[in-house]
Amino acid sequence: MGGLAASAGRISASLCDLGFAVDVVVWSRQLPAGEVLPPDPELARRPDRPQIYRIGRYRQWDATLPHTLNFLEGLHRQHSYDGVWGHYLFPGGFVAAWFAELHQCLSFVSVRGNDLDRDLFPPGDFARLQWTLERAHHVTAVSADLAHKVKCLTRREDVRVLPNAVDTERFAPPNDAVRVDLSNLRAALGILSNEVVLGFAGELREKKGQSFLLQALTVVRQHYPACLLVIGDVRSSQEADLSLYRMHQPNNADRVIVTGHLPDATAVARHLQLCDVYLQPSLWEGMPNALLEAMACGRCCIASDAGGITDVLKHGKNGFVLPRSHLPQLGEAVLEWLMLDRAIQQQVQQSAREYVLRCHTLERERSHLHDLLTPLL
Repeated sequence: MGGLAASAGRISASLCDLGFAVDVVVWSRQLPAGEVLPPDPELARRPDRPQIYRIGRYRQWDATLPHTLNFLEGLHRQHSYDGVWGHYLFPGGFVAAWFAELHQCLSFVSVRGNDLDRDLFPPGDFARLQWTLERAHHVTAVSADLAHKVKCLTRREDVRVLPNAVDTERFAPPNDAVRVDLSNLRAALGILSNEVVLGFAGELREKKGQSFLLQALTVVRQHYPACLLVIGDVRSSQEADLSLYRMHQPNNADRVIVTGHLPDATAVARHLQLCDVYLQPSLWEGMPNALLEAMACGRCCIASDAGGITDVLKHGKNGFVLPRSHLPQLGEAVLEWLMLDRAIQQQVQQSAREYVLRCHTLERERSHLHDLLTPLL
């Protein structure tokens, strides 16, 4: 679930398209500790698709990691890996770098977002973070901001920016046929016909600017009928904060609409197409998939200046950027957008879509991967 899983699935599929045989090993909380779930037998007959192995996590990583390495060694004896890709710095990146050291193959470590910031400071493990980044043969980062941080930590000059990508056929502005479905979906969600829809996709939590989203809803509703559409779930640790908002803002309580986890990307796209404005007030970020998907859908996006967001959003051209110190004014920024001339709004929305088509397509990501993995070809 979430952007990390989406990018892992997308990249592993792209590697298969480039001609690599790919085994994916993923930790699961749903399996008993130590149990291994092998690939689906139907997929096992398809060499053009990743083979996915799921491993039940132990409570502690000091049990999970040795068990995982033992399992990887067994797979390596069968398949003789040429390289190993660590998706996220810990635990995936560390396992990739350590396994490659032990077995003399190439390691690729992909820095995705708060995986770096989380381990920089206590209670993170700074020594393991630095070792992983220094010993990996190749390091990629999803944004220029993260690449700069890796360079500052390690002095290595070969960090490659490998930005996220979007399926631009699935995530697209709605056509006439889709608009009929959207009307039905809007009614099913309980969104009123005259309401402005403020959108957010992902897991609602403090890192993603939950408090600023709720503040923005309060401000906008002082001027327009509006709702906040959360396309995803609320992190369990944040449910109390949302309950408090609903208690103290009874007039707005039922205008926070939470979809829960959606079954597939098409459903996510349909919900994004409902949004009049998409909000990403993150406190820190890598390069959020959800933001790129909203841009691909031709939505107006208002976001913070965290991480890789400023790599993609150019203020006043294809969206709007708020410094993180100005996030309490997110609601006012939405009101300014709503008051803009319609022709200007359409130009911003079109520019957002065109930017993604130019810079963040699946084909472009596949080309980057091909260049990166040339040593294995």
